[in-house]
Amino acid sequence: MSPVSSEFQRVIDLLAKLPGLGPRSARRVALHLVKRKDAAMLPLAQALEEAASAIRTCTRCGNLDTHNPCAICADNRRDPAAICVVEEVGDLWALERAGVFKGSYHVLGGTLSALEGVGPSDLNIAPLVARASDGIVTEVILAVDATVDGQATAHYLTDQLENAGVKITHLAHGVPVGGELDYLDEGTLAAALKARRTL
Repeated sequence: MSPVSSEFQRVIDLLAKLPGLGPRSARRVALHLVKRKDAAMLPLAQALEEAASAIRTCTRCGNLDTHNPCAICADNRRDPAAICVVEEVGDLWALERAGVFKGSYHVLGGTLSALEGVGPSDLNIAPLVARASDGIVTEVILAVDATVDGQATAHYLTDQLENAGVKITHLAHGVPVGGELDYLDEGTLAAALKARRTL
């Protein structure tokens, strides 16, 4: 007989499905929540319930917000001529935190992956092509990961956007700010050399 009640085990099992949490970490989190029921568990449950009913996906870019279109798409101060394409909403948020891009976004919802069975129809690609072909957009920035799947997705998008009449660019890859050459992998060094610029 298990020392853990079925209700508590259900909490552990659900937490274990979150990224970065395995069964042991999920057990520790569940114990922490139960020990601090009034200060942690109940407010978290209420916040999750409110978020589940209020948050929706922006039909224009794929961002998550309480409004549709999202606050970014509704902001008329942003440059409508540039679209930054990202894999997931977390990537969009990372770029927004950096505060360096003032155009619009497009969330693909992942990358092409033959191993995981993710094809073009599983991603938010057709709406991107339609947006890029609207006559307003002049540049599409491919801000996908420098992984095999990310680069395969970038090549596929480049082919799909060929007739849209827009400039297609991608983020630079190479030496990070503050990085020391001795600690970088060969792929990063090769990308940095290939993307070198004149000073």
